[in-house]
Amino acid sequence: MGGVQTPATLDFNEAEYQRINTWLRNRSGMIFLDNKKESLMLRMDKVRETYLLPDLNALATALEKGQNADLETAVIHAASTNHTYFFRELSVLNYFQASILPELPITNVRIWSAAASTGDEAYSIAMIAAQTRGLDWAKKQLAILGTDISELVIAHAEKGIYGGLHVDKTPPEYLDYGFDPVGMNQYRVKQQFQQMCTFRRLNLKNTPYPFKRPFHVVFCRNVLYYFDRAQQTEVIEAIYNVTEPGGWLITSVTMSLRGLQTRWQPVEVGVYRKPL
Repeated sequence: MGGVQTPATLDFNEAEYQRINTWLRNRSGMIFLDNKKESLMLRMDKVRETYLLPDLNALATALEKGQNADLETAVIHAASTNHTYFFRELSVLNYFQASILPELPITNVRIWSAAASTGDEAYSIAMIAAQTRGLDWAKKQLAILGTDISELVIAHAEKGIYGGLHVDKTPPEYLDYGFDPVGMNQYRVKQQFQQMCTFRRLNLKNTPYPFKRPFHVVFCRNVLYYFDRAQQTEVIEAIYNVTEPGGWLITSVTMSLRGLQTRWQPVEVGVYRKPL
């Protein structure tokens, strides 16, 4: 094939990269900048091997034909997968616990984890809310929706079983509170927390969102950087439209909404609020 050499000795050419990158953008809204080119193509090469395609050009052609839904799912999963873990960016979660939870209603609280990946974030939120407001309250009054573009990570989230890398940054008090060890360095989220969380496939690019009831808090972390600025604005404004007045948006601490045309009002680093 082409002449670009990666540290993993994968050869690919610019045309193959552009075709696959364009397909990902058109299908999911994800954009990979040139500094992520090698990482993306290494992931695509693993998909190519799994589906017994001769080269990355054949992978690009198969995607463009749009006749293999399983292949398309695998490509989106491979492109969007980053390692996540429980209680990621603990400073933001601490703010949620100390400053947002006390202001939420007593009944029928709805929270959306908009880029849920394997469910670590949604379950972390459930554990924090239950420990703060009481397990009995959370069982009756809290509903958490986790969505992701990848069907494979949604399936993982629904199983609720995680290896040690997912829980190695979990505060000790939550490890006992939220998990049952199941051997082989695996942990299962306790049933009461699984019952608080529902997981569904959703492409954030497909706006407006099909929710009949608005959310009180939306977590949209570590995903906006996949989109260009116009799509970032479209996503956060679509989230605004499905959030209660006075509701909250929590982004990654490294992803600022500064410079975007948005109605969200900044509160703290990574925290925004919809006016009442």
